[in-house]
Amino acid sequence: MWAVKIDPSQLDQILVNLCVNARDAIADVGKITIETGMKVFDPAYCAAHAEFVPGEFVLLAVSDDGCGMDRHTLDNLFEPFFTTKKTGRGTGLGLSTVYGIVKQNNGFINVYSEPEKGTSFRIYLPRHTAGTPDTIQEKPAGPMPRGSGETLLVVEDDDAILDMLETMLKSLNYNILTADFPSRAMALAQSHTTRIHMVITDVVMPEMNGRDLAEQLSTLYPDIKILFMSGYTANVIAHQGVLDEGVHFIQKPFSMQDMAAKVHEVLGVRS
Repeated sequence: MWAVKIDPSQLDQILVNLCVNARDAIADVGKITIETGMKVFDPAYCAAHAEFVPGEFVLLAVSDDGCGMDRHTLDNLFEPFFTTKKTGRGTGLGLSTVYGIVKQNNGFINVYSEPEKGTSFRIYLPRHTAGTPDTIQEKPAGPMPRGSGETLLVVEDDDAILDMLETMLKSLNYNILTADFPSRAMALAQSHTTRIHMVITDVVMPEMNGRDLAEQLSTLYPDIKILFMSGYTANVIAHQGVLDEGVHFIQKPFSMQDMAAKVHEVLGVRS
């Protein structure tokens, strides 16, 4: 793991505040998952993700499978004294404190949440390189894999992400069908007259989850390839028991290069 430069007491504050909020979001029995990682973001990636900053970062992720948050809550999440807790359960200062510490240390936060499904906070702190070997030289990205006109069905209940994926994948020479709900995906699959090579589906959706949708689509197209995507990390998804080990998975947010490579991998090399 790369080093970061931060006051240890501030890191304690981040973990305590996030874990207390995660605990309070769980009504009965649940899981809190803490993960670390290393991420590199280039300018091209950040141009498509406004809240991201180019550079090398250490990731700290704190996730839970509690009550989750709606859009109003997410929009006000880091405001001082904003809280959804009952009287006597907290001041509402915890997340604004986390935000302040992260910004003070030149980092940024990405939050993903679904009502009744859980929440994942991903904190990115810049890599500290003083006194360490030179930064790792990333290998230049190879040519972006392109399709050969295969038909992909994309299922995503967030309209902005659905539009982005449609544009992205069409530019990679795929034929794209889109659906914002599983029921519409099934209707599309039943009415489509030619082969659907692959479905790219969100894991957490209204009506049914991505795994159940994939199983139903497989009855119509036994050879269909499946790629799952989620704002939750793979570990959190696995702990929730929604996906089996070994399935194809990509975590949001992703770059066009990431998605192109993953789709190419799942479809398999064709010659």
